[in-house]
Amino acid sequence: MSGPFAFSCPAEAVAGVGRALGPGGWLAVDQQRIDLFARATGDEQWIHVDPERAACGPFGRTIAHGYLTLSLVNLFLPELIVARGARMAINYGADRLRFPAPVPVGARIRAAGTLVRAAPVGPDGVQTTCRIAVEIAGAEKPGCVADIISRFHF
Repeated sequence: MSGPFAFSCPAEAVAGVGRALGPGGWLAVDQQRIDLFARATGDEQWIHVDPERAACGPFGRTIAHGYLTLSLVNLFLPELIVARGARMAINYGADRLRFPAPVPVGARIRAAGTLVRAAPVGPDGVQTTCRIAVEIAGAEKPGCVADIISRFHF
């Protein structure tokens, strides 16, 4: 695991375009996390919350929701990119979102990516786009890939 790309002003972010980010540390996805997400979102489909039925299903066990995997990007981002001295950071959106592989319960995941764009916004801000892949330990394909857009104001 390498340290995060850190920048202290919009110009430093722009200069960092093309930089590799991460990978960050591993996180185990347990059934409790999946169940809590299911309750919070109302998505209690059996492939996520019924281990007995899921054992006979297409994945052989429960899997994390795709949107749970995406939501964990917010947990991983500070391991990849840091705006030192920013007075405010905003999650602005995501582009090109996809879920190439299921994340099975018990899997370890981490994030890695690239700073693909950075552009000044207003008098003191920068908008960054990081192409993030949520890697699954031992899997060929990532569980989630998305271009994550953030705004930082200094």
